[in-house]
Amino acid sequence: MSVTSPLLSQFKSLTISTPFLHGSSSLSRLSTSSSSITSQKPSPPAFLPPIRAMRSMQGRVVCSTNDKTVSVEVTRLAPHPKYKRRVRKKKKYQAHDPLNQFQVGDYVQLEKSRPISKTKTFVAVPVPPRNQPKVKEEENQELGLPLESLQTS
Repeated sequence: MSVTSPLLSQFKSLTISTPFLHGSSSLSRLSTSSSSITSQKPSPPAFLPPIRAMRSMQGRVVCSTNDKTVSVEVTRLAPHPKYKRRVRKKKKYQAHDPLNQFQVGDYVQLEKSRPISKTKTFVAVPVPPRNQPKVKEEENQELGLPLESLQTS
């Protein structure tokens, strides 16, 4: 049982006929050149990485009493809505610490991961300290020859 209305049959007969559909326009014929050098189009990269915003943050551990969980305080600078001066904004995140290796005061990096619990979606990763003295290698070992000032005669 099919009911056909004159309005429905009118839409079935409606077709869009334009030269720009399906690449049949005159512009598409003009864009292709006859030379073999310029006819090669650069192929897009096979893998485009997805855009990941805010996938990692750095902060300071403020609580490590829970088992396999640390509370990390992340400080960021944001402009004040009225005065436009940059002010510090702090927020605490729960992070997964599987080895219970972090203590209060440690600086960690928070990496985004799958949800581990209701409040934990980050994994804590250690960050090397910033003001660590660099190990200096002895300069006379570069040439393999002792310096005259270091020789005793």
